[in-house]
Amino acid sequence: MELVGNKKLVHKRTLEYGSYIMEAMETDVPFRIGGNVLNDRLITNLPSKAIVEVACLVDRNGVQGTYVGNLPEQLAALNRDRDAVYHAAYIDPHTSSELPLDQIRNLCDDLIKAHEMGSYFKKGKAFAIPKMWGV
Repeated sequence: MELVGNKKLVHKRTLEYGSYIMEAMETDVPFRIGGNVLNDRLITNLPSKAIVEVACLVDRNGVQGTYVGNLPEQLAALNRDRDAVYHAAYIDPHTSSELPLDQIRNLCDDLIKAHEMGSYFKKGKAFAIPKMWGV
């Protein structure tokens, strides 16, 4: 069956970013998204090789993250302090309704291990990019 020109096929654009990103890159008409990009001095108090979610501009040059600067210390600490990760999980309403504190802590440890993020929390050590990131 021929796809091009087939009147029976209906195309309705959704709110997913994919088609908008491709259109912006092809037409050079800027489009703004929230995207995950390598932290290239965008959030200055997080590791430079971490993946961060920031406002991004998409155009012919591709997806470009926007500068944020320093996060408030409480947020930056959450990203570098393993105990802060536990505490954030403890107060999450869904997590705390399903698991006792010791299991929440174990879950966090399991996730940190599964995502190869252990070096991220070692004070004084450089952050080693997890192999699974493919960077």
